[in-house]
Amino acid sequence: MLLDYFKNITFSQQWVLFFLGIIPALIWWYIAKNNKRQGSIVVSGVSANGLSTWKTGFRHLLFVLRLLAIACIIVALARPQTMYEEQNAEGEGVDIVLCIDVSGSMTAQDLTPNRLEAAKNVAVDFVNKRLTDRIAIVIFSGESFTQCPLTTDHTVLISAIENIRNGLLEDGTAIGSGLGTSVDRLRTSKSKSKVVILLTDGENNGGLIDPQTAKEIAKAFQIKVYTIGVGTEGYAPQPVNTPMGTVTQQAKVSIDEKLLKEIASETGGKYFRAKDNEGLTGIYDEINSLEKSKVEITSRTRYTEKFFPFVMAALALMFLEMLMKFMVFRKFP
Repeated sequence: MLLDYFKNITFSQQWVLFFLGIIPALIWWYIAKNNKRQGSIVVSGVSANGLSTWKTGFRHLLFVLRLLAIACIIVALARPQTMYEEQNAEGEGVDIVLCIDVSGSMTAQDLTPNRLEAAKNVAVDFVNKRLTDRIAIVIFSGESFTQCPLTTDHTVLISAIENIRNGLLEDGTAIGSGLGTSVDRLRTSKSKSKVVILLTDGENNGGLIDPQTAKEIAKAFQIKVYTIGVGTEGYAPQPVNTPMGTVTQQAKVSIDEKLLKEIASETGGKYFRAKDNEGLTGIYDEINSLEKSKVEITSRTRYTEKFFPFVMAALALMFLEMLMKFMVFRKFP
C-alpha cells in the first residue's frame, strides 16, 4: 500500500532527500555507542546483560521512533506532491468519410495480402493520425452501406474497419451509390471542411445513383472528394471459387481513371493511383498532410501538496517517544 502511495508522488525539492543519508550514520553511531557501554560494564565477571529486564530489551525502541520522525521530517521538507495534467483541445476539425470498395475484385492479390486488406490497414493508420476529426466508414460494391457513422471514437472506428470483408453486399461496383451515401453522411455536418476519400479498383456498373449525379450533389454541399484507384497495370492474380475449390486466375485490371479524375477535380480533391502497398500508404499520408485540422491544444498542470501526512506522522512519533521516555522508561533516582 505504501509503494502504491509513492507511485504517483513527485518531489519538488528532491535534493532534500539526500539528508536521508544521515539515517545510516546515526544507526552506526548508536550501535557503536551501545557496544562500548556494554563492554565496559561487568559485575563480578558477569555481563550487565544478565541483569536485563523487559525495559532494557525495548530500550532501542526510543531510538527507532526518533529515526522514523527524522525521516518523516526530511520527506516532508522535500515537498511530496501529486501532479495532474489537464489538456483541452479547441479549434476546427475535419469531417471525413472513408468510402471503401468491397467488391469481389478487391480480393486480387497484386497488393499484399490483397487489395481489401491493404486498404483496411492504411485506413486504420489514417484514423489513428486524425485524433480530433470525426470519421465515418462507408462500404460499397453493387450497393452501399454505412459501416460506421461520423464519430471521434477511434475504438469503434477501428473495429468497424477490421470487420469489413468481401461478400457483405451484393457484388458489383456502384461508385455512384458509394459516393452518394458518403455525401449523405456529411450533408448535415456543420464542419467547415468536409472530405470523402473514395477507394475503388473498378468501373461503375450498377447502383441506384449515377456517379455524375453523386458528384454534383457533393459539389452542392461543398464536399471535397479524394479518389484512389487501386491495382497494378494489366492483369492481377485473383482467387476465384469453383466447384473444384478456390483457384487463382489472372483478372484484367479495369479502373475508370477518367471518372475518378473528374470527380476529384470538380470537387476540389485529387486523384491518386495505388499500384502497391507502399504507394497506397503514401497516398493516405499525402491526404493526411493536405487536410490539416486547425486544433489548438492547451495543457495545464496542477500540483497537490502531500507533505502534511508526513508532518503529522513526525509529530506523532516524537510525542510517542516523549511519552514512553517519561512514563514507561522513566529512570527513578
